[in-house]
Amino acid sequence: MITLVTGATGAQGGATARSLLAAGRKVRILTRNPDADSARDLAQRGAEVVRGDLDDAATLHSATQGAQSVFSVQVPDPTGGDAERRHGYALVEAARQAGVQHFVHTSVCEAGRHPQFPRWGQQYWWEKYWTDKWDIEEAVRNAGFERWTVLKPAFMMDNFARPKSDFMFPHLRSGRILTALAPETGMQLIAASDVGAFACAAIVNPQQFVRANIDLAAETLTMSEAAATLQRVLGRHVEAVSVSAEEAIQSGLFPGWVRSQEWTNVAGYKADIAGLARYGLPLTRFSDWVRQHAGEIVIDS
Repeated sequence: MITLVTGATGAQGGATARSLLAAGRKVRILTRNPDADSARDLAQRGAEVVRGDLDDAATLHSATQGAQSVFSVQVPDPTGGDAERRHGYALVEAARQAGVQHFVHTSVCEAGRHPQFPRWGQQYWWEKYWTDKWDIEEAVRNAGFERWTVLKPAFMMDNFARPKSDFMFPHLRSGRILTALAPETGMQLIAASDVGAFACAAIVNPQQFVRANIDLAAETLTMSEAAATLQRVLGRHVEAVSVSAEEAIQSGLFPGWVRSQEWTNVAGYKADIAGLARYGLPLTRFSDWVRQHAGEIVIDS
């Protein structure tokens, strides 16, 4: 029973591949760079590594042959182009043609509820981010797969660790979580390892997960609470600094990320955390995640 895993050199795909391999499943990963350290690590764990690209229909056709299941994840196109939608559609079509039985796709919490966001339709938010996510979800649901599962994670805890933190929280190195999030705004968090665990469970024991759309979050923290956790676990001074959107951009944060913080202030992720208990899978607390990833969280203060 082969599972093709895309994005395996990234956080969610890598976590899914590792979970499946630990469960004794055969894993095939699709990567543009088989020589990457993360790809080599998965190969040493037993994964079959296939060179390919989501923009290359021939490699997608080859990679999906003989696979009974697929884990699908795409990266938003920061240029505002159509790469994410194109990649998602191409993978769905290749899997459909190859007779894949179970397609597990990871999207984002709140996709599908986007028309109800405050200021929706005014082009204030990055609307294409949400519509692309939703359109790929719909393509998965309507492709005719025997089984499908859509996972919808909230904010990734892994954004606090390098290399992602260098972009998401560049001030963390000096002991500050500087954002345009209001002091009272809670952010729902989920670990990539939990996404991988849910994806693995959906593939190995699909009964609970067939035709399921699952919002994923483990807990809700303000940035002050996140800072206090980092300080307590790591023994380093960390404080949360709330500034205006304009000040956040002037401080070096990417404007699109700042706009997402503004969205969190007025809308935010709303996963039913308590309801996830019915799946019987443990969820990682932020404090535990920090302990597990302490070596990847750089704070010089």
